[in-house]
Amino acid sequence: MIKIITIRLIALVGFLIFSESIARAEYKEPPEICPQERKTNKAPNNFLNKKNPLRGEPRNIKKGKVLAQIKAKPLACKHCHGMLGNGQGSMASSMKIKPRNFTCKQTMKSISDGQLFWIIKNGSKGSTMPAYSYLSDKKIWQLIHYIRSLSKRAT
Repeated sequence: MIKIITIRLIALVGFLIFSESIARAEYKEPPEICPQERKTNKAPNNFLNKKNPLRGEPRNIKKGKVLAQIKAKPLACKHCHGMLGNGQGSMASSMKIKPRNFTCKQTMKSISDGQLFWIIKNGSKGSTMPAYSYLSDKKIWQLIHYIRSLSKRAT
C-alpha cells in the first residue's frame, strides 16, 4: 500500500514539474503583440478612477485564476486570452480583433483597474469580449488581481 502511494506521489510530482516546464516553454511573446494597440471604448469617468479595493494577496489572485481558467461563464477567459494570459487562447486565431495580452507590462500599466472592471462587467463593444455582468464586484476585483499578476510574472 505504501509503495503504491509513493509511486503515485512521485508520478504526480513528475507531472507537475513537466506541466510547469511546458507552460514556460510555450510562452514566447511575438513582438507584434506587445505593446498591443487597441481602440477599446473608454469607461465612464465614475469607473476610470476606481482602484481595486481588495488586497493583492495570494488567495484573491488564486480565486481570480480559478475564474479565468475554469469558472467564468459563458466562456472561461483562457479560451481567448490563453492559459498564460498572452492573448493566444485556443479561440484567438479565429478572432478579427485579437484578445488582450495581459502579460505585456507596457500595455497593462496604461490600463486602470476601473477600466478593466468596466470592460469585464460590460464587455467590449466591437470585439468578441462578452459582458460578465453576473459576476459580483468582489469576483471581478479578484479577477483583476489575477490579470495584473500575469504582467508581473512575464519576462
